[in-house]
Amino acid sequence: MRVTALAGGVGGARFLRGLLAALRASPDPARRDAVVTVVSNTADDVTLHGLRVCPDLDSVMYTLGGGIDEQRGWGRSEETSGVADELAAYGQEPTWFTLGDKDIATHLVRTRMLAQGRTLSEATAELCRRWRPGVRLLPMTDDVVETHVDLAPVPEAERAAHDGEAGGRRVHFQEWWVRLHAAVPALALEPVGAADARPAPGVLEAVAGADVVVLPPSNPVVSIGTVLAVPGVREALRTSAAPVVGVSPVIGGAPVRGMADACLAAIGVPTTAGAVAGLYADFLDGWLVAEDDAEQARATTAASAPGLVVRGRPLLMSGPRATAELAGAALDLAAELAGRERAA
Repeated sequence: MRVTALAGGVGGARFLRGLLAALRASPDPARRDAVVTVVSNTADDVTLHGLRVCPDLDSVMYTLGGGIDEQRGWGRSEETSGVADELAAYGQEPTWFTLGDKDIATHLVRTRMLAQGRTLSEATAELCRRWRPGVRLLPMTDDVVETHVDLAPVPEAERAAHDGEAGGRRVHFQEWWVRLHAAVPALALEPVGAADARPAPGVLEAVAGADVVVLPPSNPVVSIGTVLAVPGVREALRTSAAPVVGVSPVIGGAPVRGMADACLAAIGVPTTAGAVAGLYADFLDGWLVAEDDAEQARATTAASAPGLVVRGRPLLMSGPRATAELAGAALDLAAELAGRERAA
């Protein structure tokens, strides 16, 4: 069995851990022996202090490899910040993005390999040799793609609450997300470079050759949406024979984690399970939503995705068991939909 997931961020990484647990515990030998490929968002990537940082790739690698900080959901466990403290003492910006001491080693290896002319795919494979995440981890592209954000102007009276930000300028997504906590409204989000990017080796094949494609509850705009912006990926999903099943990142009109509502507002999409499904309407076959959101999601998608099967179930990944059960429900829905012709 071949399972392909498009993922990014903390929620995606935690879901993937549950997915592996569900597969390994399955009574079905095909699931137990499943090969999982993860296509990860790289548009959050940023260069800091000369180091190339790939937050989503690293979150998946650390989470599945057992090195993640469980409390934060990102970065290394038992981390220290001696280097970051020294950089701040030297007045070296940015001080709002802290690179942990152990985490820096990952970025040094990656940056050195890229400087030697190796691809991001090759660097990721090298890093995964240590962490052994149990999946084939692929960047969405080896080309440079970075999400940039156009900030709305901030009234002078409100600037103190936003670290002195005046707005009215374009910033890297990480500055909006980490320094400003997405509290300054975004006028636009653009994955710069995506239109000219090429899928990384193996990405299109992983989608075309899958038995199941899963969309974890990742941010639909800046995690999964950026993967879909790479030419060829969306078409591969449309034409794949595999059922595509997604998990809503929204419960009761609010994001399960993070600030996805700010991203959705920037593209004019309501923060509802049904509206998020509409972003995937051309290829999505099954959609897991919170039980109380099921009726609304079915009504919303009736016209935009008439063949979409919407199922309500508990979505909170409150622990390993709940997460594995959620992932198992996604696999079960995919099995139910296998061979079913996608509605036009």
